Amino acid sequence: MSMLTAGIKAPQFKLATTSGSDADLQEALGKGPVLLAFFKISCPVCQYTFPFLERIYHQLKERGVQIWGIAQDNAKDAAQFAKTYGLTFPVLIDDRPYKTSRDYRLETVPSLFLVKSDGQIDIASQGFAKEDLLAIQKSLADTHSATPPALFLPTESVPAYRPG
Repeated sequence: MSMLTAGIKAPQFKLATTSGSDADLQEALGKGPVLLAFFKISCPVCQYTFPFLERIYHQLKERGVQIWGIAQDNAKDAAQFAKTYGLTFPVLIDDRPYKTSRDYRLETVPSLFLVKSDGQIDIASQGFAKEDLLAIQKSLADTHSATPPALFLPTESVPAYRPG
């Protein structure tokens, strides 16, 4: 069973955030697309990827962009990860037995799913994929009628891909 792909209806879920509130995907989609970013705190590729996700969030949050980190860890450890990597978007907890991760058929982390307002997965990505991050940024910017600055800075040496 492979990871869900673009064009598939995203499984609905409700998970607790690190702050203890509930996040409901169906409710959030009523406000626009949601980028779901599954991770484990011990994953070096997640540690590399998430600051770029924060950069997208920072660029577009005033336009209503929604990005959710979904940790396969406990709330305390996930909150520390968010603090360490400067994440300001919500972090949700999908702890054992990882029901939501299983519903999305994760094979590795990080795994990203851009879910459009109609509930369809628009972009699905595994590991760090520069091209996918650029496509996600463009899709979110287009949806929110924004023109964000470059995602990758000229001073950064960013690989095209890093497997998760």
